[in-house]
Amino acid sequence: MRYISTRGTAPILSFEEAMLTGLARDGGLYVPETIPTLSRQDIAAMSGQSYEEVAFTVMRPFIGDTFTDAEFRQLIAQAYASIGHDARAPLVELAPNHFLLELFHGPTLAFKDFAIQLIGQMFQLALGRKNERVTIVGATSGDTGSAAIEAFKGLDNVDVFILYPHGRVSEVQRRQMTTPPEDNVHALAVDGDFDDCQARLKDMFNDFEFRDGVRLAGVNSINWGRVLAQVVYYFTSAVSLGAPGREISFTVPTGNFGDIFAGYIAKRMGLPIADLVVATNQNDILHRCLSGEGYHKGTVHPSISPSMDIQVSSNFERALFDAYGRDGGAVAQLMNELGQGGFEVSQGAMQALQGLYRSGRASEAETSATITDMLARTGELLCPHSAIGVKVANDLRDPKVPMVTLATAHPAKFPDAVEAATGIRPPLPARMADLYDRSERLTRVPNDVETLMTHIKGNIRA
Repeated sequence: MRYISTRGTAPILSFEEAMLTGLARDGGLYVPETIPTLSRQDIAAMSGQSYEEVAFTVMRPFIGDTFTDAEFRQLIAQAYASIGHDARAPLVELAPNHFLLELFHGPTLAFKDFAIQLIGQMFQLALGRKNERVTIVGATSGDTGSAAIEAFKGLDNVDVFILYPHGRVSEVQRRQMTTPPEDNVHALAVDGDFDDCQARLKDMFNDFEFRDGVRLAGVNSINWGRVLAQVVYYFTSAVSLGAPGREISFTVPTGNFGDIFAGYIAKRMGLPIADLVVATNQNDILHRCLSGEGYHKGTVHPSISPSMDIQVSSNFERALFDAYGRDGGAVAQLMNELGQGGFEVSQGAMQALQGLYRSGRASEAETSATITDMLARTGELLCPHSAIGVKVANDLRDPKVPMVTLATAHPAKFPDAVEAATGIRPPLPARMADLYDRSERLTRVPNDVETLMTHIKGNIRA
């Protein structure tokens, strides 16, 4: 299996190289040169299998010879042992033919755990057998950072620096990043929004002297391993609802497009998916683009769903790459235009995107109303991101086709928004009950790449 850049000029890499590299040297994102497919018989055989067994079947064709079968099975087992539900990603019925996929039973209560726990295991084995070290720098709108710190804390061959927008994550999200005491993990509160954090991360990857000097690696959804691990729960949920004998639709609350792009990969692999629905909050650049209005950056408006407060969705570049017939030069031009504020999507590419994705948005009032309504009608307490997914799914779903809405985070990660909508303040799980009492450790930094690089170089362990 070989991996190529969405911008067409970076070296072709193996899975291990792409995983450890993160962002391609031409600024693009790595994608598989070809997408493996599974037969109807392969998919049907997943019925009744454990999450771990399905994960092996789905991901194995993508990893080449990076790990042996025995090694990869062990890595999967170790990663998902931390998910606190025997089904790993259980389904809950909200209404006839509408299901909630609970992805918040991991150690940091968000869907990111499914990918980053596995990436942590893969990094540890790959680096350990080569006796190498890396410096992981990540940008987060709230959940990636805590998941990365949880997965990599205490490891001898990894230093982790997470950039998050100061004052723009929930208190639980912040404390999950700032309370771990291990000296290899660092939370950096950046003066700016998530797009600023993401831009500074890309600046660092594009500074090759810094990148090579600290052995920079990434765990944001720019890392193909992140997307790959998220493909699995599309298969487990769809098979539970009758695939491959029937089509299933999915609605995904998303800001950075990685989670729904994983659904596209599942569809390309042969999973019978009817609709892939993008659900956005008031920062609705994806919905506007998919509605034919072009891809033009606006101001990021803070919301009660902060993990989606994004105007530059990194993984949308992967979708554009396929929509433009895998023309790396065309994608590079679009990304140059994005640096100037935005771009228009060609007619052919827009037809391709609209043939794959539908979209909708939810306002702040609609999000809160959905949280209130779902508690009254189903007894389910939703986080604001999951509520956006449910609202958009209800607007767009075909009642005859099972719809799965991804519940991306536990309501206790956003207690203020949930309490405002329901009067109920959701408690943290028992294992995290003392989170508010733990000491915090963070560094506030300006939105300046030179300052960030100096800080990182000065805090890498020898």
